[in-house]
Amino acid sequence: MSPLNEEQQHHIRDERREQIISAALKVFARRGIIGTKMSMIAAEAEISHGLLYHYFTSKEELFTTLVERAMIASAEAMQSVYELPGSPIDKIRALTQDMLDESGTDYFLLIHQARTSDGVPEKVVELMKHYSMDNYVKQLQALFREGQELGELVVGDLDEMISSYLSVLSGLMVLNVQKIGGYQLPRVDVLLRMIAPL
Repeated sequence: MSPLNEEQQHHIRDERREQIISAALKVFARRGIIGTKMSMIAAEAEISHGLLYHYFTSKEELFTTLVERAMIASAEAMQSVYELPGSPIDKIRALTQDMLDESGTDYFLLIHQARTSDGVPEKVVELMKHYSMDNYVKQLQALFREGQELGELVVGDLDEMISSYLSVLSGLMVLNVQKIGGYQLPRVDVLLRMIAPL
């Protein structure tokens, strides 16, 4: 068997790194940074404990990498809502559906851990300040304002409406993650009644 060329080695390293990141996301989302050990991540990734340290020097570095990735992706998703087709309410409907999609549950839990847990690295604390709820409110102002001007959204204090909207979605995600018996997420059209005139 011939030795791997540099491009193949690079590809294998990238795949392994993503395997570790995926495993770490699952473990950190469930256990937080304090309750996670590198050995748990290695076991979840099905790699040796020692190999993990070839990619990340500490759980703090790995946690920070994941949070940074999650925060950048969430900010981009908020900004990209303006590029979606349709009217403001159509765009808000699509954003709401995307935010409540269960495929993002681990990332939501990770961000929740980063915002509420003790022992997070200082860089994560700074990321949480940089990507504050105020930033998300500001990102959505033009869209909600246009919706009000077109009569698609109720008239009222714009920042209060957006903050309420984001708070309700966050609360619903927490409830959904907890898998409470008998609980089900409301349909998006039901949720939008809080911001759209009847």
